[in-house]
Amino acid sequence: MPEWLYEDGIGEARAALVENDRIIAARIELPDTLRVGTVARARLTEKLVATLDDGREVMLDRAPNGVTLGAAFMVEIVREAIPEPGRSKRARARSTEAPPAPGPDLLARIAASPHPVRTLRAHEPDLLEAAGWSEVLEEARTGEIAFAGGVLRMTPTPAMTLFDVDGEGAIDVLALRAATAVAAAIRRHAIGGSIGVDFPTVTGKALRQEVAAALDAALPAPFERTAVNGFGFLQIVRPRPRASLPERVRDDAVGAAARAALRLIERTPPGAPNRFRLPTSVRERIESHEDWCAAVVRRTGRAAMFDR
Repeated sequence: MPEWLYEDGIGEARAALVENDRIIAARIELPDTLRVGTVARARLTEKLVATLDDGREVMLDRAPNGVTLGAAFMVEIVREAIPEPGRSKRARARSTEAPPAPGPDLLARIAASPHPVRTLRAHEPDLLEAAGWSEVLEEARTGEIAFAGGVLRMTPTPAMTLFDVDGEGAIDVLALRAATAVAAAIRRHAIGGSIGVDFPTVTGKALRQEVAAALDAALPAPFERTAVNGFGFLQIVRPRPRASLPERVRDDAVGAAARAALRLIERTPPGAPNRFRLPTSVRERIESHEDWCAAVVRRTGRAAMFDR
């Protein structure tokens, strides 16, 4: 039975749904995330823009009835901010009459799933890593996802996330395997919104339908898709309440590397050397966060030392 593994890490919360000792879904949440379900007070600053009391701006799905510019009202977050190269899509919200409340965090969301949750501690065996946590982060960072007989190249863009299929051997076998691999990658990396898949050119309507059916069988609902066209292209649309793992990792590559390094530092046994060699940018990012450094001391009983 699948099981969620959860870690309350330094600088991030992380979770992975593991089945047969492999990660089938991976999630990272940063502590300052304006989460889906949050209800907060805001002021209408433009027709479709509201500013929360903490200064963050959100886009409204429609103009609130009876609210004039500058007036205060309550909003509920329905989509978190989505990072994009050079800018970020602001969180989306709608007006509500509900009282202020925080949205459920990562732990609460996975606890509400049908799968059991196991909280991991740094002094325990590293079950997350044993299930392939670093490999999943590497997939998110590089976009290279291997499968039997081929490789997917995943590219997030502002318009959609694209999957390009490459491989050798019989085209029909490659396309069918790729369909299952794409579905698994979408689930593993929490990819939503518009998704494009460029399969090898698949000839014949029956085979194109078989490829689409293989994807349908492996990708959990809800989603909509087109047929595989004569050029081998298929488009999928899924709900997108949050950023995908690739978007999260690539938005701040140094920050992601720093948090990954902190995970290793926290898991270093007490008797092991306490000096670490990190890229300058990663070391400087860690040292710039006093709360991260204090958390290392609090959790391990000693301050991490970095070679320069």
